Amino acid sequence: MSDKIKYEVEFVIQSSPQLLYQYISTPSGLSEWFADNVNSRGEMFNFIWDGSEEQAKLLKRKSDEFVKFTWVAEEDDSFFEMRIIVDEITKDVSLFITDFADEDEVEESKMLWENQVSSLKQVLGSA
Repeated sequence: MSDKIKYEVEFVIQSSPQLLYQYISTPSGLSEWFADNVNSRGEMFNFIWDGSEEQAKLLKRKSDEFVKFTWVAEEDDSFFEMRIIVDEITKDVSLFITDFADEDEVEESKMLWENQVSSLKQVLGSA
């Protein structure tokens, strides 16, 4: 297995940090844009897409700021994090995503995030 590469993408989102946090941290919020369905039991989140299921563990969270997950099936130190950043001057809200992918899949993975966040913006009315 090749080493995964860490990458980051940033999206400006017209939303309050509090509302955005609900969409990135709760099963009901994540079900609206990230996966077809999301269930959680404690720190374990089950993400369901087209009948396939992936399990992630919530590693860390800070209210209205960020959530950090790791995929249970991955046997490495990779994680994905969604961080809300508010520009102090303009008050613009950004969703800053950190993720990992194999070297030959980084661009594809970034495009996947762009599609997912596009769905999030539509749900928020920010598109």
